[in-house]
Amino acid sequence: MTTMTETSARFREFKMPDVGEGLTEAEILKWYVQPGDTVTDGQVVCEVETAKAAVELPIPFDGVVHELRFPEGTTVDVGQVIITVDVAPGSGDAAPDAAAVPAPAQAPTAAEPEAEAPKGRQPVLVGYGVAESSTKRRPRKGAATPEPAAAAVQAEFNGHNGHAAVTVVPESRPLAKPPVRKLAKDLGIDLASVSPTGKDGIITREDVHAAAAPAPAPAAVSVAAEPTAGTEPEAPAAQAPVTARETRIPVKGVRKAIAQAMVGSAFTAPHVTEFVTVDVTRTMKLVAELKEDKDMAGVRVNPLLIIAKALLVAIKRNPDVNAAWDEANQEIVQKHYVNLGIAAATPRGLIVPNIKDAHDKTLPQLAAALGELVTTAREGRTSPAAMAGGTVTITNVGVFGVDTGTPILNPGESAILAVGSIKPQPWVHKGKVKPRQVTTLALSFDHRLVDGELGSKVLADVAAILEQPKRLITWA
Repeated sequence: MTTMTETSARFREFKMPDVGEGLTEAEILKWYVQPGDTVTDGQVVCEVETAKAAVELPIPFDGVVHELRFPEGTTVDVGQVIITVDVAPGSGDAAPDAAAVPAPAQAPTAAEPEAEAPKGRQPVLVGYGVAESSTKRRPRKGAATPEPAAAAVQAEFNGHNGHAAVTVVPESRPLAKPPVRKLAKDLGIDLASVSPTGKDGIITREDVHAAAAPAPAPAAVSVAAEPTAGTEPEAPAAQAPVTARETRIPVKGVRKAIAQAMVGSAFTAPHVTEFVTVDVTRTMKLVAELKEDKDMAGVRVNPLLIIAKALLVAIKRNPDVNAAWDEANQEIVQKHYVNLGIAAATPRGLIVPNIKDAHDKTLPQLAAALGELVTTAREGRTSPAAMAGGTVTITNVGVFGVDTGTPILNPGESAILAVGSIKPQPWVHKGKVKPRQVTTLALSFDHRLVDGELGSKVLADVAAILEQPKRLITWA
């Protein structure tokens, strides 16, 4: 889709693009530019988080940043304008740091915002630019408005209903989104007395609750000053003990996508999970030897590498497990390639990037791909394309000291292998009980595609290879 439009011969708009696979929205995580900054074609101006990953967005033209339409932390629909750029700076009277710059539809009234500013109010760095279709914001002018400062803050931060510019606001006007402002009003809290902890100095719900708990007396004064507050001075004392025990975290971005995907998978694909406990002492010895092998120099060697190779060999021996269920056409789609997914826990939640055509890679190549995948995921640089098209997944719950689990299938895949912690246990080896390195494997599979026999064969093959790694040579 086109992500930029020409609003005039001077100003251009950059719209939130679809950064991958038909996504409909993205959250603005960070702006790298501010109004007045000079930008060049291809320069990254912001980082956004979609339901799949964090992505940096480059601007497709040169100019001077005129307006940022949304503050950091706002979820924006694909196709909405997020930034406007002056591509011909100095050609007109308006400047990037003017008190207000109108939206394209309001161009004839460019001087109006300055005239509307209430007496004593300091100008902001960029214009409000409220869209004509916005009906949820309070009007900016008119002496009858009981809370002009609150109305201005709402206009600036209600990013879903207009052009919420990123602005510098006087300290006398506390920053808070409408729901937080309403909460403060209900609890009788004067926002001017609340210490903000949110990004860019925005007051959060938790800030309001914290202010309500230790200081009920100032809250009562604030309630009395509110024309519509009624007689509720004791409400903060009654509510604080309850609200202080909870924290509400908005579900969006990657975590929202994970929740939706897991629910869809769990209640769409009939899961079956099988378990096997296996002696992996020889595998651990092989890992130690490979670390000293000059052919593996420069790559990370760990048990996950051998487990991944073992699963690839097991799939080669049992190719029917590598398939997908096409609900629309009621077909089983057999895959003749393996895009091996590796579940990775990141600060933004669980993601499952995959190694493309992992079945064709040598052991050193597989090790390099695994290392790159993990590093990229931890740094939050995994692209949507890296998480698309997976066929089978491995999740290593053992790194958390967990013995095993019943993993949920990654949507669109037929099987997922969970690997438990590897630790010394008493084991019967050559007729004697000895301490051996032991782990438990769990294989979940879609019973529409994989019957018990096939699933058991795959799991047994993986276990056999880990018990006797030389089978990597004889079975490959």
